[in-house]
Amino acid sequence: MIWKKEFELEDAKPFTENTLVGHLGIEFLEKGEDFLSASMPVDKRTHQPMGILHGGASVVLAETLGSSASNFTLEEGFHSVGLEIKANHLKSISSGQVIGTARPVHLGRSTQVWDIDIKSEAGDLICISRLTMAVLKNR
Repeated sequence: MIWKKEFELEDAKPFTENTLVGHLGIEFLEKGEDFLSASMPVDKRTHQPMGILHGGASVVLAETLGSSASNFTLEEGFHSVGLEIKANHLKSISSGQVIGTARPVHLGRSTQVWDIDIKSEAGDLICISRLTMAVLKNR
């Protein structure tokens, strides 16, 4: 198991309240031994002008998952922040919801790398993202 801190999905709620994450309707769904997943609606909040999921909304979901998961893998006295995120938008979607799943690629002392797959409810791969996190000591 990758988690250094005991947590329930409810513990991730502060990451969503009164933030962009909450405005977009992102909700944490499941914590596994090596993953964290969340859903996001595909609706007027997350559409681009052509009526399909905005790539930036996908990136918000990816960074939300990766950064939340990263912080739960750290020992007390440390936190992490995003350094770089990249996303490949593979298929469009215009309604329903997407489900993102974050899994670690590298969990180091000073950096972490996370892969996030975003799929439709039917299981179609919509976006793949890679997030690099910096691990910092609390001040």
